[in-house]
Amino acid sequence: MGSAAKDFFSAQEQEDITQAIMNAELDTSGEIRVHIENTFTGEVLDRAAFIFRQLGMNNTELRNGVLIYLAVKNRRFAVIGDKGIHQVVPETYWDDIKSNMLNHFRENRFTDGLIEAITSTGMHLKQHFPYERNDVNELPDEISFGKD
Repeated sequence: MGSAAKDFFSAQEQEDITQAIMNAELDTSGEIRVHIENTFTGEVLDRAAFIFRQLGMNNTELRNGVLIYLAVKNRRFAVIGDKGIHQVVPETYWDDIKSNMLNHFRENRFTDGLIEAITSTGMHLKQHFPYERNDVNELPDEISFGKD
């Protein structure tokens, strides 16, 4: 593992994560992004919300974007969704996703944890935001990285 956030995952792991996003979005109009950076200051949810807006995730037509945010050196992460999702998922939805991720992360299986979270998120999004024939992929599927 290198010191830059973009080096936390190998090229193959990044490809696997991107493929998981593409697969998860096949059956939903929802949008999933993964953002990785080394460090942040403040509260993790505040940072994730800032990145969410910075990536333009609050501009999707149905407000159905989900961000999985990791700060690897802080050993903190968050999963947040936009307004459209909050209106249809149960209160504990994000807690369940994060708990499953944490189980993987504790065993240093970060790629597995992300892929499982992405897949689960896609299945839930499909229930409330099914794919429509005229759907457009509104956001990139690739992992975004902090500048550090």
